Amino acid sequence: MGGGGTRTYTQEVPFDFSGFDFNDFAEGAGAAGRKGGGGGFRDIFSGIFGGHEAPMARPEPGEDLEYQVNAGFWQAIKGTEMQLTIPRRELCTNCHGQGFLERPGPCPECHGKGQITQKSGSMKFNVVCPRCGGSGKDRTVCPVCHGDGRVEHSDVLKVRIKAGTRDGQRIRLPGRGNAGTMGAPAGDLYIIVRVGEHPVFKREGDDIYLTVPATVSEAALGAKIEVPTIDGRALLKIPPGTQSGQKLRLREKGVPSAVKEGARGDEIVEIKLVPPKVSDERSKEILRELAKLNPEDPREELWKKV
Repeated sequence: MGGGGTRTYTQEVPFDFSGFDFNDFAEGAGAAGRKGGGGGFRDIFSGIFGGHEAPMARPEPGEDLEYQVNAGFWQAIKGTEMQLTIPRRELCTNCHGQGFLERPGPCPECHGKGQITQKSGSMKFNVVCPRCGGSGKDRTVCPVCHGDGRVEHSDVLKVRIKAGTRDGQRIRLPGRGNAGTMGAPAGDLYIIVRVGEHPVFKREGDDIYLTVPATVSEAALGAKIEVPTIDGRALLKIPPGTQSGQKLRLREKGVPSAVKEGARGDEIVEIKLVPPKVSDERSKEILRELAKLNPEDPREELWKKV
């Protein structure tokens, strides 16, 4: 054999080829090659006779499904239960997932043999019976599922959203996807949770972020102020000399973890200084005096970098 990978077989065939149209043979072989990528004589002859050979059905596992739900900010933090209607494919009760109905007696087409004979000229070939799929039994396609073994159905499920569920988190429900065929296992259902936003709190993972205004005197002298948390109010200590934009941490004031028992995130508070609204001469005088006592230029470091 050469390097091209082509093999030539020679065999004496005890058939009378008179009346056999080799052009039809070549066309059928070409069609079979294009159709199945070259599957041998069985595919070639199947192509000649118009593909009458019925493929044997095999069990196929059900497909996984994904379903997205929207949970409110507080629902995801505190946890909740949702009732969902999920469209899926379940087993056909008319044929019990087989895709066919079976009646007493042999197949009327092959008479119980499971095969029928096809003829071209003087050549005869046995192929699988297209009516019974080779079983030899009297089978008909299920009129409810049309042979698929499954029908469209809507499941009503109650799904628990755990406290601390994050945006994009997936909840797996085994066996609640599409049903498999011919007894194969069903797929899984994945619930993807999308969490809503809050006007004050911003959530990143299990941490909570928010911005809190503070007066100049509170930031300069230090103070204890009340700040909101997801559990209510809490005291935050502002160190003396705190700058605007500085972030302070309240440990374990964030979101309880949905994946690690007992763990909890933090709350990160960004301080935003609010200048006083000066409207009287006495306040202006005090600020002028303060400027004289603290003459440093806050932009000095900026000019050094220019």
